[in-house]
Amino acid sequence: MSKEATDNFAGKWALVTGASSGLGLEFADLLAAQKVNLVLAARRRESMDKLASDLRSKYGVDVLVEAINLAAPDAASRLKSSLDARSVTIDILVNNAGFGLHGDFLDTPIEQTTNMIQLNITTITELTYLFGRDMAKRRSGHILLIASLLAFQAVPNYAAYAATKAYVLAFGEALHDELRPHGVVVTSLCPGHTATGFDAAAGATASSLLRLLTMKPRPVAASGIRALLQGRAMAVAGPLNKMAAFSNRLTPRSMQRATMKRIMDA
Repeated sequence: MSKEATDNFAGKWALVTGASSGLGLEFADLLAAQKVNLVLAARRRESMDKLASDLRSKYGVDVLVEAINLAAPDAASRLKSSLDARSVTIDILVNNAGFGLHGDFLDTPIEQTTNMIQLNITTITELTYLFGRDMAKRRSGHILLIASLLAFQAVPNYAAYAATKAYVLAFGEALHDELRPHGVVVTSLCPGHTATGFDAAAGATASSLLRLLTMKPRPVAASGIRALLQGRAMAVAGPLNKMAAFSNRLTPRSMQRATMKRIMDA
């Protein structure tokens, strides 16, 4: 990553959602290292307060904490209003908040599924609209959407989750072209299995094969920031995941589903 590229971010404000752990924590640290001021948004204030203190001390940047349940129907508008009231202009939006649900669709309480859809799709869409609209008016901005390797095919036992990430990927790639003439870069990052708290939250245990393919969160987050700086429409994190995504172009969808079921449940 060139110094010229990182200088493009220095001194700007970034909003990182889901910033209390996992990829969100890594995104925050990587951006702070580039002298980006941060707004951290997630439910757990205590962990964000500690992260904010660490980042201020380590990098000398300004860090604000917004403790908010982003799965609430009015979360996006409340967060935007709060930042407007503090005269904080967001130049970089990292739409990282989200969670998955593992198991048969009919065995999962529908309230859990709709809550996931609210966060993974609706809140992300609203945040992208609210902050993207301001960026387009300024003719400058960057938006990173976190999709998934599961966005490339249907995945039994992750049916609704994979579908939400397919939406994020398609949404982000379309906006990449729509907003580019307005000076706004939109990039979709597709991580594979990553060593975060995802499995515990999803109610899943990683299969032996999946554990072999697991990446650490730091290089995954770094690949997303790099792709955003490069102005790319989409990035798949890790060479093995890139191969998996490419293979979907060559195999029937029925084979894709069978393969994913074996990988996820082996």
